[in-house]
Amino acid sequence: MRLTRRGRVVLVVGVALLSLGGFWLGTRAAGHAAVQVVVAGHTGLQWVEVHKGDTLWKIADALAEGDDTGAVVEEIKRLNGLPDSLIRPGARLYVPKDTAALR
Repeated sequence: MRLTRRGRVVLVVGVALLSLGGFWLGTRAAGHAAVQVVVAGHTGLQWVEVHKGDTLWKIADALAEGDDTGAVVEEIKRLNGLPDSLIRPGARLYVPKDTAALR
């Protein structure tokens, strides 16, 4: 099959637009998938709201009261189903009741 110059340009532009559309849809789907994580068993747990500038480590350090901050970070991640330490402002994080039990 032979294409004219105009045909090649149209083909390249079409493939580029389809690729960009696929990337755009993929990023939107990933963004929506990360919006809400549902983990059962939060009855009676306290929660904190994440503010701009907060990190998981700062929140855990405030809760640790001299205990192992790393263990508190890991427990917060487990309670909230977080795959990593990335948190966003406005999110609610469930926090452990008793940090002394995490030693």
